[in-house]
Amino acid sequence: PRVEDVSVTNGYPACSELLKRARAAFRAGRTAQDSFRLNQLQALLRMLLEHECDFIDALGRDLHKPRFETVMSELLLVKNEAHHAILNLRKWMEPQRIERDWATAFDGCVVVNEPLGLVLVIGNWTNPLQLCLVPLVGAIAAGNCVIVIPSEICSHTAELLHRLLPAYLDNECFHSVLAAAHEIPEIVDLKFDHVFFSGDKEEGIKVAQAAARTLARVVLVLQGKNPCYVDSQCDIQTTARRITWARFHNAGQSSVAPDYILCHVDAKESLVQALRCSLQQFYGTDPHESLSYGRIVNDENFIKAKEQLWRSGKVIIGGQVNEMERYIVKDVDEAVDFINSREKPLCVYAYSNNCKVISKIMNETFSGSFCSNDSVLQCVMVGLPFGGVGASGMGSYHGRYSFDAFSHKKSCLLRSTRIECMTILRYPPYDDRNLSLVSLASSLNLRSQGWCTVL
Repeated sequence: PRVEDVSVTNGYPACSELLKRARAAFRAGRTAQDSFRLNQLQALLRMLLEHECDFIDALGRDLHKPRFETVMSELLLVKNEAHHAILNLRKWMEPQRIERDWATAFDGCVVVNEPLGLVLVIGNWTNPLQLCLVPLVGAIAAGNCVIVIPSEICSHTAELLHRLLPAYLDNECFHSVLAAAHEIPEIVDLKFDHVFFSGDKEEGIKVAQAAARTLARVVLVLQGKNPCYVDSQCDIQTTARRITWARFHNAGQSSVAPDYILCHVDAKESLVQALRCSLQQFYGTDPHESLSYGRIVNDENFIKAKEQLWRSGKVIIGGQVNEMERYIVKDVDEAVDFINSREKPLCVYAYSNNCKVISKIMNETFSGSFCSNDSVLQCVMVGLPFGGVGASGMGSYHGRYSFDAFSHKKSCLLRSTRIECMTILRYPPYDDRNLSLVSLASSLNLRSQGWCTVL
C-alpha cells in the first residue's frame, strides 16, 4: 500500500476528511473480496512481527510494562485473533442457507454476511495495543473500512500505531487518528455505521449517546466492579496465586481484574496469608525494585488509586492488598445476594472445588462473563464472545463474534415466478374464499414446520 505522510492535523478535522475517503473506498467495493481482507490481516501480522521491539519499548514507556506482559497480553493476543480470522474467514463469509419448508420449496432462503461500512474503534489505555487491534481484526475480516483512535493517555503507543498503520494497511480504507478524549463524542457524531468503545462507564455513555444520534451500532466494553468469590472448599495457595496475578498484572490497571473478594468466613485467615505470600513471591519485599511490576499510567490515575486505597478497609500488606467492605461472607448464598444487589459486572469469578458452588455462582448471578478457578482468561479466548451487559456494556467480540459484531445479517429470499398460481390468492380484490385458503395453508404449515408462512 501507498505510505502517506502522517503528520496531518489530528483530531476532529483529520477524522472528518479521512471519513470521506474511507466512505468512497467502501462504496467502490474495495473491501468486498476475501483476498483483500486476507492481505490486510497478513499485513497486520507483519507489522506486529517486524516492530515487536518497538511495541515493547512504547508500552514500557507508557506503563512501565514488562516485556513478558507486553508479549503475552498484547502482542500474542492480537496475533491469535488475526491467525484465527485468516484461517476461518472464507467459512465465515459463506452465506447461511436456511432449511426450506413446503411454502418455500421453489425458493432459496439465505442469510448473507454484509459489512456494515465505516467502523470507529476507540481504544483504551489499560491495554492500548490489543484494545485497538483486536476489534480492528474483526472489522477488517467483516469487510469494513476502519478509523482507529488510540488512547491519548498512552502517548508513545498511540504515536507508534499512528505511524505504523498507514505503512502496512490500505491507505484508503484504514486510518489512525490522534484525538483528545473531549473530541471523541464530536467524532462519533460524524456518522459511522459502527462504534467500538472500551473504557469507563461515564465516557461510554457519552459515546453511546453520540452514536444514537446517527443510529450507529455500538459495542461497549465498560469497566465495573468485578466480584471474586472464594469458597472454603478450594486450593487456597493456587487460588491466591491466580487472584494475585490477575489483580496486579499491569499494576492492576485492567477492566477484567478482580475488584473485590467475597470470602467464605472459614477461608479468610488462610486466604489473606496466601495472598501476602503470593505478592512477595511475585514482586519481592520491595515491589518498587521488581522488574515484573508496572506503574500507574499517569498522575491523575495515581491520585485516584491512592484515594481509593485510603477510603477502603484495613490495609493488609504494603498498601497493595486491601480488605474491602463485606470481605467476609457466611456462605455462597450471601455472596450471590451481594453480587446481585449491585450493577451487573463485566466479570464474575468463583474459586471452589465444589461443582455445585460453581454452578450456583454461574447460574444465579448476572455478568458479561464468568470464570471458575481462574481469572481474566475468559476474555482472551478467540472461541468465546467477550463483552458486557447492563452497566458493564453491550455487544461482544473476539473471533467469529467480532466478525458477526461488524457484519449485518441480511436475509435474502430468492424467488421465481413459477408459483404464481398459488401466490395469486393474496392479491386484491380480496375474497373470503381466498382468505380461507391462505389461512388453511398457514395452519397446515404451522403444524408441520412450527411457524406460519404467508404465501
